[in-house]
Amino acid sequence: MSIKRILPAILAAVFALVCGSAQAEVKKGWIDYTHGTKKLKGYVVYDDAKNGKRPAILMVHAREGMTPKTLAMTELWAKLGYVAFAADIFGYGEGVLPKNVEEMSAQTTIFRKDRPLTRSRTQAGWDALVKHPLVDAGRIALIGYCFGGDVALNVSIHGSFEKKYQDGWAKNVKGRFLILHGAEDVGYPLTTVQTVIDDLRVAKVSFQYEVYSGAGHGFSSPKGADNERANTQSIASTARNLREVFGD
Repeated sequence: MSIKRILPAILAAVFALVCGSAQAEVKKGWIDYTHGTKKLKGYVVYDDAKNGKRPAILMVHAREGMTPKTLAMTELWAKLGYVAFAADIFGYGEGVLPKNVEEMSAQTTIFRKDRPLTRSRTQAGWDALVKHPLVDAGRIALIGYCFGGDVALNVSIHGSFEKKYQDGWAKNVKGRFLILHGAEDVGYPLTTVQTVIDDLRVAKVSFQYEVYSGAGHGFSSPKGADNERANTQSIASTARNLREVFGD
């Protein structure tokens, strides 16, 4: 998937925040880690011009896996001043990178059917990120796109929500949720998202929910004006939310 379509919106959203950092040097690299016997490989990005520990972003990729788009989105959050880390959920460390929709569905099905596996695989990424010397372990947010937005995250961007979660799931979550969703998402309609909102309300979990008119699923790879607007607004809302949570 080409990242050319998403770059204009990304640059517009972060330009004001990074244009004054001419001396900044963004460092990019990979972290090898494991989950049991599974070899994993996550992508880490941070601004080398900034000193000391800082908040971090653990990002869970969409159903495509560790694609150039995933790397670009990781770099976006690093440019906002965070250590950004794209966790390897599918097994990129062993060469797993879906080549088509069929392979994407096969991978996501594995994790949708095995929630304990999903949680422990995500936890492995969290543990790898915490070990980074520049990470403030007390200030880490989880951001997910599409499939990643369904992995019990703090920030869900066009998340692929299930129609029914385990009863009482929201009572076990901590922190604050930000849910950003397209009003015309056919696969994951607002009626489905509403069940998540209802659960959060009952559990008295703090959340913010934004719905973008005209936008469909996957608006972080925008096609058309509505999706482009949703993408730009979602980046701005996430950046603002992170500043509030981290106290920056």
